[in-house]
Amino acid sequence: MKLTILGGGGFRVPLVHGALLRDNSEGRVTEVVLHDLDEARLRAMSRVLTQAGAGVAHAPAVNATTDLDEALRGADFVFSAIRVGGLAGRTRDERVALDLGVLGQETTGPGGLAYALRTVPVALDIARRTREVAPDAWFINFTNPAGIVTEAMQAVLGDRVIGICDSPIALARRAIGALGLDSSATEIDYVGLNHLGWLRALRVDGSDHLPELLADPAALLTLEEGRLFGPEWVRALGAIPNEYLYYYYFGREARAAILAAPQTRGEFLLDQQDAFYAAVAEHPETAAAEWRRVREERDATYMREARAEDEERDAADVAGGGYEGVALAIMAAISRGETSSMILNIRGAGAVPGMPDDAVVEIPCDVDADGPHARALAPVEGHMLGLMQQVKAVERLVIEAATTGSEQAAVKAFALHPLVDSVSTARALFEGYRRAHPELAALFAPH
Repeated sequence: MKLTILGGGGFRVPLVHGALLRDNSEGRVTEVVLHDLDEARLRAMSRVLTQAGAGVAHAPAVNATTDLDEALRGADFVFSAIRVGGLAGRTRDERVALDLGVLGQETTGPGGLAYALRTVPVALDIARRTREVAPDAWFINFTNPAGIVTEAMQAVLGDRVIGICDSPIALARRAIGALGLDSSATEIDYVGLNHLGWLRALRVDGSDHLPELLADPAALLTLEEGRLFGPEWVRALGAIPNEYLYYYYFGREARAAILAAPQTRGEFLLDQQDAFYAAVAEHPETAAAEWRRVREERDATYMREARAEDEERDAADVAGGGYEGVALAIMAAISRGETSSMILNIRGAGAVPGMPDDAVVEIPCDVDADGPHARALAPVEGHMLGLMQQVKAVERLVIEAATTGSEQAAVKAFALHPLVDSVSTARALFEGYRRAHPELAALFAPH
């Protein structure tokens, strides 16, 4: 079975490869093809993967190419983790917003919208090539903003595009662990959009155990989310929010912390990864060991702006991750008929009352040989549904702007986002991003 990884020179690729190395079942992936436009990064990641797989009898063959059609041809699954504009583009996304006094974060708020505007056209080109070269492949999208990119690509590839994220399942796993429940017997009720969702219930034999956790401040504080939001706010919500909702519920504090930091997250990662790729080029024999060292540092500093100065992430949180496991579970369920339950970004098809049937939402699914099937969910009420509807409307405006070059749709998207405080600011954001990114200057050039 052939797996193609787009963005194959990216830093997180070894996580996917590591999951493949742990899979010794029949029908496993036997060939991994890395695709990237950066040959130096492809060489570096090929070395990391080759060294990591040394001595593993069933390690898949690793090949690399800069030719997209070559990478796609014959693929059974395509995993996408591209970053249009690279980390340099991310730093501009962050700084344009921060300079206007607005949250600068790569997937949440205006930075995420700018990222989507330049990513959607590229993602659609990839979708069209996939339809031509590998029409039977399943496409697993991890490219951010995952919800927007997945919905845009579905216009070309339909339901064969599945969006994944590690945040929801990591949250559910932590909560299940805090309650001491059996994960295999626990039904998870989670609802939202990518990077905007809530864990609403954890049921065993029809009985919801989440209220027990919400009523126990000490237990809540053992969770990353409990420390982020505080037990009182979590209890008031009656649900545990995805960590990215920190930027909505504590926007002032998040903005102040990011502005006070010597670097944005993007600037930190840019420096760190430039050093990593340079080190691998100079000492290729240490590629895998250097990757492991840098990865630990990267994970330990994740969402630093949301924690106290002396607060470190728990080892379980650092190791939590999980998107690579989700990707492997999807491939196993579809290719081998190993039915599995997981939280994915898929077309809701009526599963979430109040949301358009064709909207991509992040919800629990059952996945089998025919792909994912949404579970019907209890109604979403109050501010949760309102926030989902507003952000989904913004996401769809972004797709419209990215596919038509409509300046009006782009400005409207910025203006209607809950984290942008005025239409004037939205216009300034649009102009700032158009100046900062050549891709957007070309997309929105006067005709």
